[in-house]
Order: sequence, then C-alpha cells, then structure tokens
Amino acid sequence: MMKRTKVKSLLSSPALGTEVLVKGWVRTKRGNKNILFIALNDGSTINNIQVVAEAASFDENILKDITTGACIAVKGKLIESQGQGQNIEISAAEIELYGKSDAETYPLQKKGHSMEFLREIAYFRPRTNTFSAVLRIRHAMAFAIHKYFNDKGFFYLHTPIITGSDAEGAGEMFHVTTMDLTKVPRNADNSVDYSGDFFGKPTNLTVSGQLEGELGALALGDIYTFGPTFRAENSNTPRHLAEFWMIEPEMAFYDLNDNMDLAEEFVKYLIRYALDNCSDDLDFLNNMIDKTLLDRLKFVLENQFVRITYTEAVTILTASEKKWEYKVGWGTDLQAEHERYLVEEHFKRPVILTDYPKSIKAFYMKQNDDGKTVRAMDVLFPGIGEIIGGSQREENYEKLLKRIQELKIPEKDLWWYLETRKFGTAPHSGFGLGFERLILFVTGMLNIRDVIPFPRTPKNAEF
Repeated sequence: MMKRTKVKSLLSSPALGTEVLVKGWVRTKRGNKNILFIALNDGSTINNIQVVAEAASFDENILKDITTGACIAVKGKLIESQGQGQNIEISAAEIELYGKSDAETYPLQKKGHSMEFLREIAYFRPRTNTFSAVLRIRHAMAFAIHKYFNDKGFFYLHTPIITGSDAEGAGEMFHVTTMDLTKVPRNADNSVDYSGDFFGKPTNLTVSGQLEGELGALALGDIYTFGPTFRAENSNTPRHLAEFWMIEPEMAFYDLNDNMDLAEEFVKYLIRYALDNCSDDLDFLNNMIDKTLLDRLKFVLENQFVRITYTEAVTILTASEKKWEYKVGWGTDLQAEHERYLVEEHFKRPVILTDYPKSIKAFYMKQNDDGKTVRAMDVLFPGIGEIIGGSQREENYEKLLKRIQELKIPEKDLWWYLETRKFGTAPHSGFGLGFERLILFVTGMLNIRDVIPFPRTPKNAEF
C-alpha cells in the first residue's frame, strides 16, 4: 500500500518519475473537456501542487465533483511541468473523492475576504493562504520557544490554570465554580458560601503563571512557563484577548540587567528562527499583508535595543511636539502611542524602559532605594508597543509584606508566596511575553484576533 507524501516534501525534494500519493483540498480547478488542472493543498506548505488529469481517463462524475473545497486523494507520477507557475506537477492515474464541496455555498469563494468575515467562519479560516501561513508560523514560534529555553538549561514548569490568587492584583478574573448560579448558597451575612463548591473556596482562571513560576525558580534555578492565561478585561481593541498564551521565564540570581539581556536575546532568537524556517509563509505575508514586514523583522535583529528609564522617556515625550490622545506626565502609564513614538520616531530602534513608578506597577516588583520607583522593564517594539513586561522581583519579606498591605491584597491568598521570602530568599527576576503579541509582530497581521485560531473576546466565544 502506497504511503502518502506531503506536498511540502514533494516540492522541496522532487523525485521526478516516481509514483506518489497526495491527499488534500482543492484550491482551484480549471481546464477544458479534455484536460483538467487541479491546484491541491494539504496544509503542509503555503504552496499548492498542480495535478493534471486527462478527462478521458476518469469517470466524468468524479471530475464534476472536484470543486473548490473538495477533499481528494491522487495517485500519479511526478513529472516536470510544461506550464508556467510551477516546476513539477502530478500526472494523475487515480483520483479518490473523500468529501464533496458544494461550489455555490462553500464559504471560501474565489475572491478576497475581509478579516471580519473570516472571523465569522473561523472554522474555515485555516484553509486560506493567510491563516494557514499564520498558524504554521505560530507553530514554529512555539517550537522555537521550547528549543531556546531547553538549550539554555531552563526547565518547563506547568503552572496551574485554576488558581486562588490574582497575580496582577487587577481583579479582572473569570470565576471557576460548579455551583448552580440560579441558587447560589449564602452565609448569614449574605456573602457567598463556598464551602459546598468544588474547591471549597473562591477560585479563578489564572491571569499569569508568574507567582507559581517564582516558586519553581527558587528551587530549580531557571524555569519557564508557556500556557493559556485569561483576563476578564472588557477591551475591544486590536491588541487584547480574553484568552491568550503567555511565555514567562523566572530566573534565580538574575538582576534587572540580566533580565533585559535575556529578553533581548530571546526575542532576537525567535525572529531569527522565523526568518530561517518560515521563509515561504513570511514572503507571502510580506507581499499580501504588510510590505514592510521583512524589513521590520530584520530591523529588530540588526539593532541593539535602547535602554532608558521611564523618567527619561517621560522627559522625551513631554518635550516632543506631538499631539497626544492620552496626556503624558510622570506617574501615568504610557499608552501604545507613546511607546511607538519612542521606538519608531525618536530612537528608531526597539526600546527597553526601566524603573517605572511603583504606583502603576504590580506589588511583587523590587523597590528602588528612591522609594518611588521599582525595577520594572518593558520591551517596546515597532508597530506593537509593549511586547514584554517584566521586573526584578522583591525578595525582601518585610518590603513585600508592606506592599501587599498597602494595596489591601488579602494576605491569606498569598501566604505561600510570602513563605519563599522567609526561608532561603534569593534575588530573582522574570518577564512575560504575550505569545499573540509576538505572532502579531512576526506575521504583520493587524488584529490580535487573527493570530489565534479561535479568539475569545467580549461577547464572543464561538467555535
């Protein structure tokens, strides 16, 4: 029995004259009553393989049902192509029809479709050139992340998705419960009685694996997490999702400078990996989605990141003559417009901002001696703004406890986190890279909903 060969393999190392078996979906069919030309794609590459079928050799009912979207298997000989557009093609000897596709009702007609329309049929998006390219690049980046950290001696730590703590202190969390929400049990003071719930306490979907990641780093040295996180943030923007993936390394004995070095090396490694291993897909996206994509990727590789403090950045922004939508001042959180100005117009290089006001950053960040700022860092990219956020962590028990109390974060939820500062505390640092933000940058796509297979956003949880 002949084994199937993937189209990518055939195109990359064609053995002319051999008998092959390919299986895939029909992209287009053209021809006349004597000969048909079928463009077949199996998802292994953005490129199709052309199948040539002489009408006299096949049942006309099978040929009639080979329409755009149909799924077929083809046995035939790999030959040199006589036509333009491809070097090789398959001269078909046998064709088996796996699944018909009604030409008139198939959602992916032979025309351009808007991204908005394709989100409505996300179950078919992967069959388009654009989304198959994005998903192959997404896979390559996920593989590269594991390879990078494995080769550096990091350990992959699986942190919980269900948690009782709020790592960011923002309160924008999805509750997890098995209670019947039409009959929620109450205590005498009318508060919710969780004693009969599955975990016996309030629990949520995680917003970050960081806090548990720190526990791993304080035993194993260098760890990373890579998994789904959830934010119940009512943000309908091209940069926000309710469910997204995060890469979060945590490193014992790293200070803020070590952390910045790792972040820069890491993202440059990923971009280099994409350029080396996803050239066909990147070329397509560069031609069809963003003609500056390849230049922008190379721009990040070729430039050392600028490192400045938040205070220096605010001075630059307030001195500029730009008309800001959001006002800039010391103590305010920088918006994407400010971040992109620094990268794209002022420095013309990626930027790492450090030492933010502690009032706008999370409780766990190490406090500077000035009493006003913390050892935070944000990595800013062209076209995106912030792509990485991180910090040196506060390892001092008294300072951490005081900060938790200042922010009125319940100590009972973080007692285990505080324990690590009592017994063998150590300086340590880490950062978080939003995976979809990375894929946005690497693909040149404009909306974060178009770099994850099935986006979860306010009022949308389809498929």
